[in-house]
Amino acid sequence: MSSLWSAGPRRVLVVGIDGVRLDLLPELHTPHLDSVAAAGFLAPVEVDDVTPTMSGPCWATIATGVGVAKHGVLGNHLGGNRLDVFPDFTTRLAAVHRRRTFAVGGWEPLFLARSGGPLFAAPSRLSYIAPLEDTPEAWEVCDERVTAEAVHVLTGEDQPQASFVYLGAVDETAHFLGCGEEYRRSIETADARLGRLLTAVEGRPDEDWTVIVVTDHGHVDQGGHGGRSELERTAWIAAQGPGIIPGAPLGSLHHTDVAAHVYAALEIVPDPHWTLDGRPFTQAGTPVVVS
Repeated sequence: MSSLWSAGPRRVLVVGIDGVRLDLLPELHTPHLDSVAAAGFLAPVEVDDVTPTMSGPCWATIATGVGVAKHGVLGNHLGGNRLDVFPDFTTRLAAVHRRRTFAVGGWEPLFLARSGGPLFAAPSRLSYIAPLEDTPEAWEVCDERVTAEAVHVLTGEDQPQASFVYLGAVDETAHFLGCGEEYRRSIETADARLGRLLTAVEGRPDEDWTVIVVTDHGHVDQGGHGGRSELERTAWIAAQGPGIIPGAPLGSLHHTDVAAHVYAALEIVPDPHWTLDGRPFTQAGTPVVVS
């Protein structure tokens, strides 16, 4: 058995920004996402044919590294899931590998035992920050508080080795107002929050950070998702960190690759019994087995 919290300087931050359309990013001022892409990559992900273009199934796939046939989340009500068998990476790392992990956000099924959740069942530290009402304005306030909490934890003494930060305002804005000017402005605001998270981890120069930014699905022009259109099925992943070479060929990316790369970035070889469906984006160093 490895000694408690003795994993060395590698750290991973996953930032999930809900419902960001890939086709609009070139038109927007997103310098912090652009910086991640320049240091690594930003590439499209197609939600596969068996996965509904809904937040519940997509975030479950991202967090667990397995598809819907295994984790069993088929809608925004997470009931009937198999997350006890296929847990999210923050829970698995904390329970199996004794790593400090952290998750924060404001959408109930991800963090609370409601609507069939939580997806993030047992990280070392969890913060749920509820929006005061279900409006774009309230979600912007929620995301601001989520970002502040994440910065506090990432710069503090807790020193999580793997973290997940969820920002939901962009998706809520699209649902209420469509993908017009307010939606575009919300994406730019989310990018500014990403910048604060990047500054937090850059302030820890003695640690090797992998940063992954990911969205779950797109939106139709009038706002909304759940169908099979190209706009709804097109998501994306951006990442930078050790072993990620800017401009290197990636091949097709899948949502399942996010959790797989989290483990690789922490130099952990997944147990074959986990039956992960994803693979690391690139070979991130030489993995070692941590028992």
